[in-house]
Amino acid sequence: MRTIRKIERSIPNLKQRKKVAAYARVSMESERMHHSLSAQVSYYSSLIQKNPDWEYAGVYADYGISGTGMKKRQEFLRMLEDAEAGKIDIILTKSIQRFARNTVDLLRTVRHLKELGIEVWFEKENIHTMSGDGELMMTILASFAQEESRSISENVRWRVKKRFEKGIPNGRFRIYGYRWKGNQLVVKPEEAAVVKFIYANFLKGVSAETTEKQLEEQGVNSFNGKHFGNSSIRMILQNITYTGNMLFQKEYVADPITGKSKINHGELPQYFVENTHEAIIPMEIYKKVQDERERRKKLGALANWSINTCCFTSKIKCGICGKSFVHTVRKKLNSEEDYWSCCSHKKKGRTCCSKGGIPHQILVQECTKVLGLSEFDEKIFLSRVDKIVIPEQHVMVFHMESGEQITRQWVSTARKDCWTRERRKAWGERHKLKSTNPNRNMFHEFTGFIKCGKCGENYRSEQTTYADGEKERYWRCAGKCGNESIKSSTMKKLTASVLGMNFFDEGEMDELLEKAVIQNGTVMFYFKDGHTEIRTYQERKRGYHHSKAYRAYMREVMQFAKNGDPESKAKAMELKKEWKRDDNRWQRQ
Repeated sequence: MRTIRKIERSIPNLKQRKKVAAYARVSMESERMHHSLSAQVSYYSSLIQKNPDWEYAGVYADYGISGTGMKKRQEFLRMLEDAEAGKIDIILTKSIQRFARNTVDLLRTVRHLKELGIEVWFEKENIHTMSGDGELMMTILASFAQEESRSISENVRWRVKKRFEKGIPNGRFRIYGYRWKGNQLVVKPEEAAVVKFIYANFLKGVSAETTEKQLEEQGVNSFNGKHFGNSSIRMILQNITYTGNMLFQKEYVADPITGKSKINHGELPQYFVENTHEAIIPMEIYKKVQDERERRKKLGALANWSINTCCFTSKIKCGICGKSFVHTVRKKLNSEEDYWSCCSHKKKGRTCCSKGGIPHQILVQECTKVLGLSEFDEKIFLSRVDKIVIPEQHVMVFHMESGEQITRQWVSTARKDCWTRERRKAWGERHKLKSTNPNRNMFHEFTGFIKCGKCGENYRSEQTTYADGEKERYWRCAGKCGNESIKSSTMKKLTASVLGMNFFDEGEMDELLEKAVIQNGTVMFYFKDGHTEIRTYQERKRGYHHSKAYRAYMREVMQFAKNGDPESKAKAMELKKEWKRDDNRWQRQ
């Protein structure tokens, strides 16, 4: 019998190609370097595409950017984003110097890529980061690259210094009011007029913010054609180049790796070169402006006439956060009180934990005592007190100009001082009314509503409990003038009657009636629309008819009490005890 075997079609197992990208960089912008970058891009594009095991993932190239940092290298950052997205398996680069000159950045980036399974090949050093000794060699060579960058920076700095010594500026810097013509600065008339306007405004006492608004109204733009900000105005006011002279090395790069520049406050020599170009501002005007700037700097906020200041402005400092105390006004009932408190309290997310404020009156009193004056004098205060530090609540530390420190503790009397007789009376009148009293929920329905027709005082409620346990609420004059009282139940009936209602409703009463005045058995209801209505009433006193036995008992007790002798008093006490033992004999008819 024949054997039949089925032959299945086999599918070849194709090897998955690696996604390969390349990175190129040149640090200087020049025609020669541009050709070098183009050559690198062409080389890597061809290299990757010729390899059958590789899939072309692109070439990332940064032009004219230093390798000491990463923030400004847009293509480098884009390459890292694509790597994290899984678009790259291998990164090719010419050398460690092209990839990064900062050892920390290099190692951090390579290790991050290694965690993602991405390998970096450095062709010149023949290093693959996935190999065993790859990171060790890379660390050593990266340190050399970083030091090489530092050495290059030192060489550049030395070359710039030699140019400064010869009076040659380091490149053609941009400055408003001038343009470069060859190696010479030439005045631009329309911009020079703006510079003169800025200097004249400053000497008139006009702030940079006001000058900014004026330039905006005139349609004047900055060097870049954009809005002329107050920071640019301040830079113009301190730039000595407008005097026709140049000052070199006003700033310097402290660390070539970070590339951050610092203002030269004497750490390095400066070079002043005279008469290098035509002046816009005379030197004497420039010096006046600098003196005025220094004067305003010492005065702080006091120098700004547009701000409402006094002698205490910028003088009181918080001992916790170091910020100044500012003047605030707290509104009270029909009055305002001046306080000084830390300015951080006005900002959101404040971290200062200072408590309380200083009443202006207390501040003046304490300053007067410290200065030994009978009356406070602002000029003496400014001349003798450097600052006042508030380390904690109710404590002031005076730092005198002589170097002496005086500590004062104070007690706030603001509440007592503001609680005048007039304010106390107004507060009392306000709280008599149910509608304005904060504890209105605890008040009765007629609180502040019933007035006495004799003395004008409010009626107050009192609850009476009778012998049989029944309770009744009475309203009586708080002035104790003897005016008649009225039951709460009677008042409710009269109020319902005057409102034309069958039952009393407190809400309707509060909405329609203003008050009720009681005098001579009448109640005068005052409506909020202006008219009045009168109701009369007569209260009957609740009494009891005593039994004959009880009346006889009372006569007998009174008789013994009149005698006054000890025997009669003892007899009266015995009668009382006897009557108390038999409760039924106390019943009233």
